[in-house]
Amino acid sequence: MAVDQSVNGIKRATQQRLQYIELMAYYTGVVTRSDVAKAFGISDAAATKDLKFYGQIAPDNLLYKHNVFGFVPSKQFSEIFTDLEPRHVLPMMAANLPFLGERVEQNLLYGIHTEQLPLPQRLPAKEILAQIIRASKQKTKLRIIYSSLSDRDNSAARIIEPHSLINTGLRWHVRAYCEDSFDFRDFVLSRVQEAQQLSDAAESNPEYDDDWMELINLQLSPHPQLSDKKRKILMTDYAASNDVIEFTVRRALLGYVLQRLSVDTTEDHSLNPNAYQLVVMNREEIEPFAGWAFL
Repeated sequence: MAVDQSVNGIKRATQQRLQYIELMAYYTGVVTRSDVAKAFGISDAAATKDLKFYGQIAPDNLLYKHNVFGFVPSKQFSEIFTDLEPRHVLPMMAANLPFLGERVEQNLLYGIHTEQLPLPQRLPAKEILAQIIRASKQKTKLRIIYSSLSDRDNSAARIIEPHSLINTGLRWHVRAYCEDSFDFRDFVLSRVQEAQQLSDAAESNPEYDDDWMELINLQLSPHPQLSDKKRKILMTDYAASNDVIEFTVRRALLGYVLQRLSVDTTEDHSLNPNAYQLVVMNREEIEPFAGWAFL
């Protein structure tokens, strides 16, 4: 969203802090003086000044709540300084950046153009994403209507307790405890049709999510049907040695990693080695935690 003409004279550094105030309030449901001070390395007094300044510019956007010692978005909230669409916000959150950067083609910071693949967007509405993030940050239950590819009745509401967001490189998920299935699952953000944060506190905890907390060693190697030359090139690609590409992964993310790296997960390595250049070495150890990704 373009910044309103009435605030164009504000210094860029101040605009960035006001962006953060706006984004934090909308998506997490509350922004405090401490939040602003920590994000930008400024004093509490300076953070208070920024919050007061934001209130002068947008008096109807934020309401102070004594019980949370911070400001919450009002029902009339409307962004002024930043574009709150998920396509902008989620990458910023993934990079742990305090404000939205603006790409300026004619003034490349490092003097070289970069490009990302123009993949289709698979994201929810910002109103839905905000409810998910608020429930996760504030550790409450969340009521959702979810469009599943399974045979389940998609009109039925589910109660979940979200704790983390996952970016697979192709789509975003929320990791949550599901009261219906009595376990932790991943829900594709773009399939959440409705979301409502509830006042009930979450009863689960990420520490109860064994597949999320436990790390496992994933061992890959070049496809056996590749020529020796191609195998050596692949090992150089991955800066690996002894024909083993080895790294640790959360058990809950194993399937996504195999999918993202186009790993041949068939038992007899029957897929085209030019398209599926890697195979799993420790299949017996990995498969119980990512059965859906194995063929």
